[in-house]
This record gives sequence, structure tokens and C-alpha cells, in this order.
Amino acid sequence: MSKQLERVAEFEREKEQQAAQLFQQAQLNVNQQKQKLTSLEQYRFDYIRNIQQTGQGGVTAQHYQQHLSFVGKLDKACEQQMNVIAQANLAADQRKQVWLKQQQKVKAVTLLLEKQQRAKQQKEAKAEQAMMDEFATQRFFCAKKQGF
Repeated sequence: MSKQLERVAEFEREKEQQAAQLFQQAQLNVNQQKQKLTSLEQYRFDYIRNIQQTGQGGVTAQHYQQHLSFVGKLDKACEQQMNVIAQANLAADQRKQVWLKQQQKVKAVTLLLEKQQRAKQQKEAKAEQAMMDEFATQRFFCAKKQGF
């Protein structure tokens, strides 16, 4: 039973490590997606600032409309990126829950193994004590026989 439980414990530890790696990858993805959003927002800001600087010299209505259209597209890209971040956060949260559940399984199996080990040690200690008691009893009777 103990060998089987040790194998189960090792299997559960491996699953826990895999779940931890998947969670870590999901967190990395969230961070990468946030960085993309930051880059998009910075590009939008720089583009608008550039428009303002070039607009001081005067622009045609058509040129101005093109700039506004492009800013709208940047806004849409930022909105889509926020949705990607939300989905990445959901995936990371799900992987975190899987990892936490797996940690609980590992802890439960480890506790069971420790309980079995303590029970085995107690049984061995009782057997050793019984053997020592038997030895002491025999010595007592041998000494008593020799004393008579």
C-alpha cells in the first residue's frame, strides 16, 4: 500500500508542477498582452501629438478626416486588446484554480503518507518494546531460577 501511495504522491506532484508551469505561462501571456496594449496606447498618443503638431501648419479636410479615421482604428485596436487581456486573465485565473486544487491533492496524499509512516513507526516501536519486555521477563526468570 505504501509503495502505491508513494507512486500516487509522485504522480500528483508532477501534475502540480505541470499546473504551476501552465499558470506561469498564462501569467506571462497576460503580461505580454498588457505590454501590447501599452504600446498601442503609446502609439496612439504619439500619433495624436504628431497630428496636432502638423495641424498647426494647416491640413485639408480630407487629410484631417483620414487622421481621425486612423485614430478610430487605433481606438478599436485598443478596445480589442483589452478584450484579449480580459480573456487572458480568465485563462490565468482558471489555471491558477487548477494549480491550487492540485496543490491540495498533493498535500492530502503527503499527509496520508506521513500518517502511514507514523503508524508504521508506532507499530515498530510497540513490537520493539514487546520484545524488550519479553527479554527483561526472561532475564528476570533466569535470574530467579539461578537464585534458588
